[in-house]
Amino acid sequence: MKRVGFILKVREDLIEDYKDLHMDVWPEMKQALKKSGWHNYSLFMSKNGMIFGYFEATKSFYDSLKNMNKEEINSKWQNFMSPYFEIPETATPDQSMIELEEVVHLD
Repeated sequence: MKRVGFILKVREDLIEDYKDLHMDVWPEMKQALKKSGWHNYSLFMSKNGMIFGYFEATKSFYDSLKNMNKEEINSKWQNFMSPYFEIPETATPDQSMIELEEVVHLD
């Protein structure tokens, strides 16, 4: 298991809509995340839309993303969510996540 942190930026004018959508994540998406090695997954957001994501990966951030890319539901979710993020127009949110290095962990 590897602890993974990443950042991503939600457009400030769409923060409330983004939060509302995450109150009811598609069940197929939740299943695909678990199947692909995303465990104990959480998102935290600042008032300006900066997201810090955390999950525990079965192997690595790269492997978890690679496994999700095999899931048909992921393409639908990424395309649906793309307008909510400050990312290049041709990118999807999962292509724009910036992985953070774990510097310290205390139990």
